[in-house]
Amino acid sequence: MSDMTHEPVEHDLAPGEEEQHSVGARIVGYVVGLALALLLTATSFFIAGTNLVWQPSIPVALIVLAIAQMGVHLVFFLHITTGPDNTNNVLALAFGLLVVFLVVGGTVWIMSHLNQNMPAMDQIMQMRS
Repeated sequence: MSDMTHEPVEHDLAPGEEEQHSVGARIVGYVVGLALALLLTATSFFIAGTNLVWQPSIPVALIVLAIAQMGVHLVFFLHITTGPDNTNNVLALAFGLLVVFLVVGGTVWIMSHLNQNMPAMDQIMQMRS
């Protein structure tokens, strides 16, 4: 029973995983990822600049395409899978996202409170004279 836990699982491999694929298969994985990323980017620019899409749905469509592009980058370039050997990669990615959201969110929060607590410019000018 314990011998089966160390067998490679073919269905849970990211494109480009070095242990399971040859060099040619890894290159094909990167080229497919690049093609998908370029296709999603071109589609985003097309949707933003055309009148063929219902105008109020454009932000939703761009968000969906952005999430799809993040998925392409995670699978094809960062090789993030659900396998047990990728736990450290997923935790590092989650920690990085937490830090980015804290920095960006904290910055927006600080700027918002500074904007609310600052007096108007004419009041500042009256204080100086």
